[in-house]
Amino acid sequence: MKLWDKGFSTDEKIDFFTVGNDRELDLVLAKYDVIGSRGHAAMLFEIGLLSEEEWKAVEQELNSLLDAISRGEFVIEDDFEDVHSKVEFLLTQKLGDTGKKIHTARSRNDQVLVDVHLYLKEEIEEIREEIRALFDRLMSLAEKHKEVLMPGYTHFQVAMPSSFGLWFSAYAESLIDDVYMLQAAMKVTDQNPLGSAAGYGSSFPIDRKHTTKTLGFAELKYNSVAAQMSRGKTEKTVAFALSSVAGTLSRFAMDICLYMSQNFGFVSFPDELTTGSSIMPHKKNPDVFELIRGKCNKIQALPYELTLITSNLPSGYHRDLQLLKEGLIPAIQNLKSCLEIFTFSLESVRVNDDILNDSKYDYLFTVEEVNELVQKGTPFRDAYKIVGEKVEKGEFKPKKQVKHEHIGSIGNLALDQIQKKMNKAMEG
Repeated sequence: MKLWDKGFSTDEKIDFFTVGNDRELDLVLAKYDVIGSRGHAAMLFEIGLLSEEEWKAVEQELNSLLDAISRGEFVIEDDFEDVHSKVEFLLTQKLGDTGKKIHTARSRNDQVLVDVHLYLKEEIEEIREEIRALFDRLMSLAEKHKEVLMPGYTHFQVAMPSSFGLWFSAYAESLIDDVYMLQAAMKVTDQNPLGSAAGYGSSFPIDRKHTTKTLGFAELKYNSVAAQMSRGKTEKTVAFALSSVAGTLSRFAMDICLYMSQNFGFVSFPDELTTGSSIMPHKKNPDVFELIRGKCNKIQALPYELTLITSNLPSGYHRDLQLLKEGLIPAIQNLKSCLEIFTFSLESVRVNDDILNDSKYDYLFTVEEVNELVQKGTPFRDAYKIVGEKVEKGEFKPKKQVKHEHIGSIGNLALDQIQKKMNKAMEG
């Protein structure tokens, strides 16, 4: 069944090529298609295009469909082009002519727009909650290990003292920036496109404010052409937000892969969180974090994929836009799984609390000695040269008893401020 069926059939090869894997992807959108149809039908009743009896019957059948979807019993057979045609077929099968009225005053174009907007709204919220869970885990680790020192690096060279508290909370605060990006994506997504029809509105006396309220959108997309042009722009905006989160996770995963290696030995995980080698019996590999890194790097390519698909498209609908789902939907699911497994794995992280006793980290403390000389009245540039000469002559002896609060640790006040910052971001 095709919503545009006019009594002739297209070639089987054309069907296969144009539909592609849309049926599988549309199963993800099925819930939102039914919710959108229910909101649209409620509006048709309010403006008199459905009787109360018809509206009640449609509402009941759509609610039954939602139940079937939640139980995993909804399928889209090859006879149907997409989720929209399957839902309309089921309504017509159950309700006869009443089911045929559901498409009044809308197009498949604004129908899929509503589906995608509703889907993205819900997924953004779920990703925010996953980020919050990871943030809380990181802050707990930062508090627990705030006094444990570790080397800080610049240019991959030993630089200055850091701490596990500083490291964990750095990624926690970075996640706040990612939440800001998701908030921006939500602002773009949370606009109702329903009623734009094929992009040029409808001659029926529809009430778009009614569907905006019913479907839980914060705002209405007023211009019907602008609503149609939001297809692609919305997905791309969300993709940039996903990419921001993925960038944070990828970088953190790289740190862990590096710090788990024998050359560093800063962190470790229980055996059950690692994998082995088929020929080297000593190996305990960080496959989880390598896969997080790879999956997240792939997600970071998504905005550019969507940009190329939509680049230079004129106003109006074009079938190219169907391809947006192929990258976006799997990326969302992958990002959620990466966030979840990261939070789970970090529960078992073990930190090495004896790293700086190795002499190769002695030079971490040169800056602290420069600062001590400055505090005693030596000009900074002279102090810098004095310590530099000691290093060159092999005479530098680090004072490792320096108080933690002076060298790379993070205090309770800073941790509290980061916590408040995230709380405010989540409220936004």
